[in-house]
Amino acid sequence: MSEHRDAADLAGGWPILRPGATCWRTERADRVAVLVDGAAFFAAVRAALLRARRSVILLGWDIDPRMRLDPHDPETLGDFLARLIHRRPSLEIHALKWDMPFPISLEHPHGPLERLNRRTGPRLTLELDDALPVGAAQHQKLVVVDDALAFCGGIDLAGDRWDTPEHLDNDPRRRWPTGELHAPRHDVMMAVDGPAARALGLMARERWSHATGQALPPPPPEGFLAAGADPWPEGLHPLITDADVGIARTLPDCLVGRPVRENEALTFAAIAGARHSIYLENQYFASFRVAEALARRLREPDGPEVVVVVPMESPSWFDRMAMDTPRGVVLQELRAADRHGRLRAMTPLSEGGNGIVVHSKLMVVDDRLLRIGSSNLNNRSMGYDTECDLAVEAPPPGGRSDANRSDANRSTANAIAAVRNRLLAEHLGVDPSEMAAAVRATGSLVAAIDRLNKPSGRRLAPLPDTDPGLTEQAFAALRIADPDRPEEAWAVWKRMPPAPAPARSLTRAVGAALFTAGAIAGVYAVALAIVETDRGGR
Repeated sequence: MSEHRDAADLAGGWPILRPGATCWRTERADRVAVLVDGAAFFAAVRAALLRARRSVILLGWDIDPRMRLDPHDPETLGDFLARLIHRRPSLEIHALKWDMPFPISLEHPHGPLERLNRRTGPRLTLELDDALPVGAAQHQKLVVVDDALAFCGGIDLAGDRWDTPEHLDNDPRRRWPTGELHAPRHDVMMAVDGPAARALGLMARERWSHATGQALPPPPPEGFLAAGADPWPEGLHPLITDADVGIARTLPDCLVGRPVRENEALTFAAIAGARHSIYLENQYFASFRVAEALARRLREPDGPEVVVVVPMESPSWFDRMAMDTPRGVVLQELRAADRHGRLRAMTPLSEGGNGIVVHSKLMVVDDRLLRIGSSNLNNRSMGYDTECDLAVEAPPPGGRSDANRSDANRSTANAIAAVRNRLLAEHLGVDPSEMAAAVRATGSLVAAIDRLNKPSGRRLAPLPDTDPGLTEQAFAALRIADPDRPEEAWAVWKRMPPAPAPARSLTRAVGAALFTAGAIAGVYAVALAIVETDRGGR
């Protein structure tokens, strides 16, 4: 498959999930669950780890041993993992965190993980991944327990990820390890078991091997945990049972000898295959090609509705320039294409009117496809960083006459719609049953949102229609900090659009971009030299 194969090549009909094209493989899961927000995920992970017998593999953009899985329990993640090793001699734990550069590492320091690694034995090993192209991130968020249960999605085992669906203003439980309060945060994970979890264990082992040069022991024979050792947490109710789960990856070519861009292909195929609605939650929305694919659907007289839920703004100045600025440009394109009033680009607000950080990476197409993972709607997630997404697709209606199979198909479709309605209900501050009833009554996702939205309190606020200035257009046009593939990392001139032509002079914008990029590169080089000097002195 070509590196930039377009959506049109994968459009139309069932299935969207196609092994070797839009996903790596599909594997069966006896149980599939969706965990909304950090409190639910951390509680489930803690329960699963307490049941671990043989192996735990943790992959993350960040893994902070100082964080707490339960804000009411003073035990840190590091102490919890050390306790697990002590109480179960057969257990081995391997954790891999991105070796993030300065200045990102100031807020997500490596020291706590390195110190824990030094004081634990070989059965608890924590490593930094520095084997990626310069600037590329280890962005997969994965927990695999005994190759029998796996969690995958947008939540890292990090210090600012805990929150509840209420997203209370100034919740004292929502704290960094330093004790400072952090903003309310919305996120989503998926849990799977069976062969799907086993396949994710194999993928995690490959990731570990590429990052460290070490091979982990292979998974045990299937059925190893048959004797009452199921790590699935009590109280975690499956959303779907007996489902095929698609596993989609992004890997730069230096890892496997060729670029793996399954997440990119899945995004475009899902957009092209939508019939009624596309619901997106994402931290970033900076890809011009994704925007163009959505704009094509919005221009169609009978195309799908498009609902985009993103944060009001990124927390740092650099992310606001690198990611929020292109978002302003692509939203202009989408609004211009929205001839039929089917677009809603919105951000969730708390009861007190404060912005909620949307960190989830979720896509729901009709009642047909549910996708949860680590991939953002930016260029990095398409071919530069490492990513992993999971997707469940409802089989086509009428595909088989078997009555039990037809009931299962309807059940999967209903479950997918229920996830979307439950998330929108959270953002709107209403009961999920109200959201479902409004969708049924109006026959429209957009109309249901408009009906239930409120002028104050928990609500979805429209994103402002901004007019990007010259510097902002420059960042957007040349995708500063958002390359599409490794060879673009330091070759900014290779990032010229396809992008919407800016309202002002593109020549001036590109000139400003090159000047800005040069300044950033200079600052980064100085900072890197300081960091390397500091490392050399340790």
